[in-house]
Amino acid sequence: RWGSGKIIEELFEATAEHLLIAPTFVTGHPVEISPLARVDRNDPFLTERFELFIGGREIANGYSELNDPVEQRLRFEDEQMAKELGDDEAATAIDEDYLRALEYGLPPTGGLGIGMDRVVMLIAGVHSIKEIILFPTLRPEVF
Repeated sequence: RWGSGKIIEELFEATAEHLLIAPTFVTGHPVEISPLARVDRNDPFLTERFELFIGGREIANGYSELNDPVEQRLRFEDEQMAKELGDDEAATAIDEDYLRALEYGLPPTGGLGIGMDRVVMLIAGVHSIKEIILFPTLRPEVF
């Protein structure tokens, strides 16, 4: 069952993402689709998360990490339930080591993930990851 956050994400991907040609930061992601991100101080429905889009593609994703172990456990459990109900994008297991670190006082952290393959696609001007990926199983064999 999709909640409003997942519906918003799907609508964005289908109608707007491909239009973000110039470098654009998208912020205000729903909690439902951001299981590791800290809740926005001004809106409990949203998180402190951003995505960078260039050329109609997501290039980077970053956020302030949630550091409340009780809330994080609840979100992990929600993800696990979503996985059991057929959500292929949901996390597969509860990370007990991470929860333990939070319980012991892991300080606030943040992270940024950059899709280097997508950066190479942007530089090379190609539209398919198959054109730049290093793994030969995805490329047609040439004789």
